[in-house]
Amino acid sequence: MNKRMCAFLLLALPLTALAYPIDVSKQLNGSEVSATGVEIDHNMVGLLLENYGKADASCVARFANGPESPRVRKAVLAAGTRENMSVRFTRSVIHMRIELTCKPQ
Repeated sequence: MNKRMCAFLLLALPLTALAYPIDVSKQLNGSEVSATGVEIDHNMVGLLLENYGKADASCVARFANGPESPRVRKAVLAAGTRENMSVRFTRSVIHMRIELTCKPQ
């Protein structure tokens, strides 16, 4: 009985790890910025930006989650720094689309 219960729990484990896809489209315009999308919660997503260049960069990220209105976040990245952006939606995220536009300053 104990072995069957453990086997059932191990088989059910992948069902608890439901993640949504995050698509990041980048338009860097010559800036050297790295972007990584991160799932924080069922209705919250983050974007980690890192400026590898020697010049400052100003970035605008547009977060779109299906029928909800897109959220826009802006950041100015100094050379060699990191910045986090996060967005919370009222509905659960099914598929996150992020459009990132960066320009060197």
